Amino acid sequence: MKPSYAKYGLFLLILLSALSTHAQNDSSAPFRHFPGIPSFDLLETDSATHLTKEMVEKKRKTMIMFFSPDCPHCQHQTEDIIKAIDSLKDVQIVMATYQPFEEMVAFYKKYELARYPNIKIGRDGKFFLPPYYRMKSLPYLALYDKKGNLITTFEGNQKVITLVEAFDGKPVTAINKID
Repeated sequence: MKPSYAKYGLFLLILLSALSTHAQNDSSAPFRHFPGIPSFDLLETDSATHLTKEMVEKKRKTMIMFFSPDCPHCQHQTEDIIKAIDSLKDVQIVMATYQPFEEMVAFYKKYELARYPNIKIGRDGKFFLPPYYRMKSLPYLALYDKKGNLITTFEGNQKVITLVEAFDGKPVTAINKID
């Protein structure tokens, strides 16, 4: 009895399909498997203090914003946040960058971020956050509720009203919402 090549072909197709599906699941971003606020370690502008997950205030909404000081989109997002800071007063904003420390400090001073007690900024010297979220563009925004559960993420500039609505549990219709 001769082996049927059609049966082998069908078996091979099913096997490859299963392996492909498994590989896609394994390649999803880590934040999808661990939806709480990640354990980060950011060097603050005083070059001595480290901002960590444990320092994030409990029972408070949190937004992690990954940015680059020389990114025009990141600059615009920061300006928009500052203009509408009153609508985000109940949100702690953690701004993180991987760029050189001096550039981060210059950005901090340029936007006078010390004036806003709910904004913290730090350098992600270990380059932990970009692969954790699998970022493709900046600014990158990750929003967490008061319990530290992920609400949603965004890549690129977002209107502050979109952020407020996401925090308030309203449907987010932004084009670049990450599912």
